[in-house]
Amino acid sequence: MVSSDLGLSERFEISGGDFSKAGTISTKIKEILQEIGIESSIIRRAAIASYEAEMNVVMYANSGSVILNITPEKLHLQLEDNGPGIEDIEKAMQEGFSTATDKMREMGFGAGMGLPNIKRNADRFEISSTPGEGTSLDIVFCLNKT
Repeated sequence: MVSSDLGLSERFEISGGDFSKAGTISTKIKEILQEIGIESSIIRRAAIASYEAEMNVVMYANSGSVILNITPEKLHLQLEDNGPGIEDIEKAMQEGFSTATDKMREMGFGAGMGLPNIKRNADRFEISSTPGEGTSLDIVFCLNKT
């Protein structure tokens, strides 16, 4: 973890297909936010968004990473994966749309709420994807709402 008066930054690696470790990174992010005293309502929203994003990498990509950046103004999560990419982002953003396999559904995943939940909980959310290469998420939570 890199920390300064200007903020904090940490990078986490996500292993695709490793359901035994799924959720550990979002838990670490939540613990970091609690340690530094981020408001609980923002922690809750960030925990939901980071979990959904982490699970998408575990479910669909070979691997990925998330960079947590915290400044006095914002909490910023940047995710990159090297997975199959998303053919139709607009469709993927619709609640209930899922490309989950039967095996994923048997484990309780794949309800098609991941990306919509990220968007709903973030103050700013951007997604870009290149089929055959991977997906990038940019998730921002404002810390100084007045």
